[in-house]
Amino acid sequence: MAESRIKELEQLITRYQKSYYDGEGEISDAEFDKLWDELKELDPANAILHRVGADSGNFEKVQHVMPMGSQEKAANPEQFLAWAEKHVYDAYLVEYKLDGASLELQYEGGYLKRAVTRGDGSIGDDITANARKMGGVNAAIYKDGQLVPFTGGIRGEVIMTHEVHKIHFPDKANCRNAANGLMKRKDGKGSEYLKLIVYDALSTDGKSYFNTEEEKIRWLMDCGFNVVRLVICKSPDRVIAYRAKIMEERKDLEYDIDGLVVKESAINFADASRDRPDRQIAFKFSLEEAVSTLRKVEWSISGGTYTPVAIFDEVELNGTKVQRASLANPDTLRKLGVRIGSHVVVVKRGEIIPKIESVVEEKGLETTEIEFPKVCEVCGTLLVDEGSRLFCPNKACSKRVLHQLLKYQQVVDIRDLGETLITSLFNDKRLKSISDIYSLQVEDLVPYFLNEESMEADKKSLGAEKVYNSIQNHRRMRLATFVGAFDIEGVGETSAEKLIGAGFNTLEKLLTATEEQIAAVYGFAEIMAHIIVEGLAENAEEMRNLVETGVIELESAGEGKLAGKSFCFTGELVTMKRADAEQRVKKNGGSIKSSVTKDLSYLVTNDTTSGSSKNQKAAKLGIPVIDEMQFLELLK
Repeated sequence: MAESRIKELEQLITRYQKSYYDGEGEISDAEFDKLWDELKELDPANAILHRVGADSGNFEKVQHVMPMGSQEKAANPEQFLAWAEKHVYDAYLVEYKLDGASLELQYEGGYLKRAVTRGDGSIGDDITANARKMGGVNAAIYKDGQLVPFTGGIRGEVIMTHEVHKIHFPDKANCRNAANGLMKRKDGKGSEYLKLIVYDALSTDGKSYFNTEEEKIRWLMDCGFNVVRLVICKSPDRVIAYRAKIMEERKDLEYDIDGLVVKESAINFADASRDRPDRQIAFKFSLEEAVSTLRKVEWSISGGTYTPVAIFDEVELNGTKVQRASLANPDTLRKLGVRIGSHVVVVKRGEIIPKIESVVEEKGLETTEIEFPKVCEVCGTLLVDEGSRLFCPNKACSKRVLHQLLKYQQVVDIRDLGETLITSLFNDKRLKSISDIYSLQVEDLVPYFLNEESMEADKKSLGAEKVYNSIQNHRRMRLATFVGAFDIEGVGETSAEKLIGAGFNTLEKLLTATEEQIAAVYGFAEIMAHIIVEGLAENAEEMRNLVETGVIELESAGEGKLAGKSFCFTGELVTMKRADAEQRVKKNGGSIKSSVTKDLSYLVTNDTTSGSSKNQKAAKLGIPVIDEMQFLELLK
């Protein structure tokens, strides 16, 4: 069994290496690494593991000046620490591991003679004509205005920036595949969109231009090359901390990186000449995408909305094993062309919930269509498929009513009126609408806290009185809270605040807004505007009645100590939970943002000096960064 699997893995790895080096990668890095690791575990000495893939036969073959082997890798901090225990250095040099295509520039007397791809690690394709069009490929080496008579090789990575990919090659799966394909085009078209970033050099004529890895990078920079970013860490723990920081910041880089390269300061020619150098390691980031097989689709019901959820063979993303991912809505499902049995790309790039990003097109794969539910499983009403959502249109549907009651309690924050009590009152038909919450009296609540014997003895229920008082204490609120609590599709507190800020600052203005008016607000498209107007109209009568009868008192816009100010919280708080801090902001007239934008008033963090992406962006935009104690001062 093991022998047959080893043979299968050898064939798969060889096939996928070839497609990668031909510029038409078939699978993701995550899927390839999974195959590689499995073969390494079954047969550590297998020759495949010590061989690099080979390029196509479209170009002349050229011998490398410097070895271009593969690196050992660590997929997590535990694996890195195991390596570091055997490699104790005074300092660890850490560079970005660029996610592109390797290229060696060969110079003679300071002039570029050849540009050679990685190939099999010893021999690659001569793509000099294409390379001369790339950014960062110098036809001659100059330093301080003088020609440097360097003879040898300079190694780097050919990359495509995210901006170029987005504008010119959106049809390609990713930047790396696009760069790999363009650099090997026979006609050379598109090479001008590529960029070379270098990180290694080797002199072959006996002249010494640098003595350490740091000096090498400095020399390359002084010679006018684009160089990889390098930092020095004093311990393995600092390397791990730096990796965590870069994992957070890399989404803001102009190009892709898939890890860090960790090495010593000393230049070790003997180690570098191995097919897999031992004294440096690729410390990869957690895998964010994987390919799996879709087995079925479940429909998650939230209120009256039916959301498709994909169930697939288990994969590992960012160190977490997952089998479920959102398909968002019927339109997304159709656009993806996903079917039962499809091979799908599952991603988790910063999101908490994974999602299906695309379908891997494969001929001859047996698949079946996904069945959509036709009627509401609760009330039997025919479901409405608007494309952007599949929902039960029956406002009286018990599933929708209970969901709305629970949402209202949560948003308005009537904590003593908990989920269990609401559900019991609903099942007993005492709560049929939001208005019914405010009609509850102490005597209505007593049976849910005392048994019959206690009630006959005229015992008081402190619990019932507490719930009643809590309800009465939550009759005055902000307009955004009131509207956001009605469980209207697309209208939470945050989106309600955006609409209020856009001029719809009274309940009547919101209820009479047209689809065109809401669609004109930044962040609201036509489809969302249609859903919002429809949802507001459905609840308008009850909303107006609650306000006009005085049951609910809406605060005027601009009230509160934090009125007009917005806050974004990041990191842990000491004196309270983040949810409580955000609630205090809202109760004092302020608003909450999930990210740093130019109109943010304050970024709140207890690590005000960190180099996190949020701190950096706040500094760039001139937004005050305050700590928890300073935030509490604003509330006094």
